[in-house]
Amino acid sequence: MEVTCLLLLALIPFHCRGQGVYAPAQAQIVHAGQACVVKEDNISERVYTIREGDTLMLQCLVTGHPRPQVRWTKTAGSASDKFQETSVFNETLRIERIARTQGGRYYCKAENGVGVPAIKSIRVDVQYLDEPVLTVHQTVSDVRGNFYQEKTVFLRCTVNSNPPARFIWKRGSDTLSHSQDNGVDIYEPLYTQGETKVLKLKNLRPQDYASYTCQVSVRNVCGIPDKAITFRLTNTTAPPALKLSVNETLVVNPGENVTVQCLLTGGDPLPQLQWSHGPGPLPLGALAQGGTLSIPSVQARDSGYYNCTATNNVGNPAKKTVNLLVRSMKNATFQITPDVIKESENIQLGQDLKLSCHVDAVPQEKVTYQWFKNGKPARMSKRLLVTRNDPELPAVTSSLELIDLHFSDYGTYLCMASFPGAPVPDLSVEVNISSETVPPTISVPKGRAVVTVREGSPAELQCEVRGKPRPPVLWSRVDKEAALLPSGLPLEETPDGKLRLERVSRDMSGTYRCQTARYNGFNVRPREAQVQLNVQFPPEVEPSSQDVRQALGRPVLLRCSLLRGSPQRIASAVWRFKGQLLPPPPVVPAAEAPDHAELHLDAVTRDSSGSYECSVSNDVGSAACLFQVSAKAYSPEFYFDTPNPTRSHKLSKNYSYVLQWTQREPDAVDPVLNYRLSVRQLNQHNAVVKAIPVRRVEKGQLLEYILTDLRVPHSYEVRLTPYTTFGAGDMASRIIHYTEPINSPNLSDNTCHFEDEKICGYTQDLTDNFDWTRQNALTQNPKRSPNTGPPTDISGTPEGYYMFIETSRPRELGDRARLVSPLYNASAKFYCVSFFYHMYGKHIGSLNLLVRSRNKGALDTHAWSLSGNKGNVWQQAHVPINPSGPFQIIFEGVRGSGYLGDIAIDDVTLKKGECPRKQMDPNKVVVMPGSGAPCQSSPQLWGPMAIFLLALQR
Repeated sequence: MEVTCLLLLALIPFHCRGQGVYAPAQAQIVHAGQACVVKEDNISERVYTIREGDTLMLQCLVTGHPRPQVRWTKTAGSASDKFQETSVFNETLRIERIARTQGGRYYCKAENGVGVPAIKSIRVDVQYLDEPVLTVHQTVSDVRGNFYQEKTVFLRCTVNSNPPARFIWKRGSDTLSHSQDNGVDIYEPLYTQGETKVLKLKNLRPQDYASYTCQVSVRNVCGIPDKAITFRLTNTTAPPALKLSVNETLVVNPGENVTVQCLLTGGDPLPQLQWSHGPGPLPLGALAQGGTLSIPSVQARDSGYYNCTATNNVGNPAKKTVNLLVRSMKNATFQITPDVIKESENIQLGQDLKLSCHVDAVPQEKVTYQWFKNGKPARMSKRLLVTRNDPELPAVTSSLELIDLHFSDYGTYLCMASFPGAPVPDLSVEVNISSETVPPTISVPKGRAVVTVREGSPAELQCEVRGKPRPPVLWSRVDKEAALLPSGLPLEETPDGKLRLERVSRDMSGTYRCQTARYNGFNVRPREAQVQLNVQFPPEVEPSSQDVRQALGRPVLLRCSLLRGSPQRIASAVWRFKGQLLPPPPVVPAAEAPDHAELHLDAVTRDSSGSYECSVSNDVGSAACLFQVSAKAYSPEFYFDTPNPTRSHKLSKNYSYVLQWTQREPDAVDPVLNYRLSVRQLNQHNAVVKAIPVRRVEKGQLLEYILTDLRVPHSYEVRLTPYTTFGAGDMASRIIHYTEPINSPNLSDNTCHFEDEKICGYTQDLTDNFDWTRQNALTQNPKRSPNTGPPTDISGTPEGYYMFIETSRPRELGDRARLVSPLYNASAKFYCVSFFYHMYGKHIGSLNLLVRSRNKGALDTHAWSLSGNKGNVWQQAHVPINPSGPFQIIFEGVRGSGYLGDIAIDDVTLKKGECPRKQMDPNKVVVMPGSGAPCQSSPQLWGPMAIFLLALQR
């Protein structure tokens, strides 16, 4: 028996198929999350409906070889919308707690470089129902010819939902409708898209004073419950009304404490009060309690509009606004305007001259200006006029006009701005008028027209201004439309004419304009100049990294190309092999300097294989191209589309796996001589290693190897390495998992061990009392009832799964649990159902096997039954059946008189043909010897001993 077990461990010989299996990607989207329903709509579009807050999980099932790469993208609502910037590179798209904004069309794109990519889509419809909002509105109108007032009340119920909600109006507990009460009207306003329903109470009657409920429903779609809101209508119901304790415009001094009260003057139900600030939130330190707003030590930045809003869902909200103005002044400027009529840009005796003064103030209109000449107040005369609000200048600007300028008018003029009676410091600005007062000129210092700096360094652009007075200099970009300066502003002021840039980047290269400002100087056409900024940066090259494969003895050309850089040229190129300098290539004249560097290898050998580096410099910095040159083979490409790669083996709890692959670019290097196969059970350290010899491998040729005696239900890591005359190539690895077959019975045994969560396609019957449970010795309840149920599955391993019925509370006598197989198409006259059962406990009920015929409807017939305690052992039954058409088999467990009645099944086999000659009699069951597993294998036994015994057997 030991020799037989060892022989089973030998690897089945290698096979290869001479067919090209490269195939373009194919894709299919399936859902695996908390979907409410997946349906096809009237334009054959797949729609995935899910409740807001649930988990969305979409899987893109792909086929094609090599294995396609999957990318998920999304549009907002239709295929015409732009893709989102973010993508998910995974076969499974998972979104926890999905939000309504995440609904839309999702695209799965699969590509593998063969043919065109496969693109599939599905529309995700997120369902939700918000809390409804109920508001009340009323109208009062005089009816001429009749001496009474007509009052009409509108109850408006609004809700956000998907799908559109259904509305039900109730007065008290009675549902309202047009037909039952002529005094009401229910309608949907225009343009509300099903989100609003209005209940109209016409000519309000005494019975209309009642409680009204708006109930909204999405008809329990996705299990979303109905929601409702109630409003009590009385004869005192009224909208809110407000008044303020201060004027609507409140002017205060900085540092004062401000308190504003918002007083309710009406409203039933009692309105809620809320303060807000625009723009932005309430100031830091502000306190809003009810209708009182307090701002301690108010500052200029706290100026703005403060809104008090009262709401009680009756009528429109009441709103009062306070415009808070905190006195402040800043930015005092002046302008010198020569005679405008004579279009002069210079100050000339005998011509008019205007001096203007402006400050930015709050409140602007409360600012007063005073002019001084040579320290004394300027006296008004026919030739000296002071005006306010010059239409050619900013609002609230003071101008001093000198008519027919005389020599005696030369002097120093001072403009002082102030808030009379307010503790705000005055601001003043001074300007000197003399024969030396001349308009500005601007120029770039010699040698500063072009500024060249390295990326990351500081830069300074300079323009010189001459004239008296010297105005500020304004900087802007020239060569880029609507481009901003590095500060983020379109225009930047510098008092000394120097624009300082910190850590310049390559995108700052370009032309900059400097121009004189029209304030704090002459109000004339601006003078301007330009400065060119060149930012130098190291070269960028390609390829940054390249894997170069070539057969032994063949030549190789390595090329490193310059993509961009400043300056855009190669100053030097240095080649290294494994870190050691190589002889420099021939020198190229500067005028003919190429945009790339090359290295020729006459032949690839073991000695010349390795890492090559080309370091390219442009005198600013350097970049490197890396080449890995070798003659080693590329990695194998595992084939993932093998039909039914798993083969399970009855009794032994082992399975085999059909491993298939192709060799990537086999002609790029020397022929593959053999493969090294390594198989390791996950969570284990030891691996089984074997060499697999091959003949010449063609591109697209499917190679196959069958791994045997893998332990159910364990997963394994498989590593495959090609070998050529050069040596080992690139290794490829994958994880293989045990999956149970879900297909119709064929001539070979089809055994279900229940090791996979899909339990071979079996399902729980929805018409029974309780369900079968899948468990093993590691997952069973440690507090389960003793003296009933199996300790392990038929294999005796703690990892092995089986199906059983738990008969403890709340189960009762006669409760039934049914496990239904997939539907099989009958292709033979006789079938045999074989399975193991475990019926241990003094309260064991019955285990029945039924056959459900699908020929004409569903008809269940009993094929086998067993009752009572059969001992703490696994036993086997063989049951012959002869279905007349498509059929299913059903395992029915019936609860006995007590809780010590657990029944289990395992290793169900359905095969064509008759059962063994010795038929199973329910009263004379066949007991397997012992309760342990049959011959077991260990991965450590794979190796020379197994292969030697196999050869000996042959």
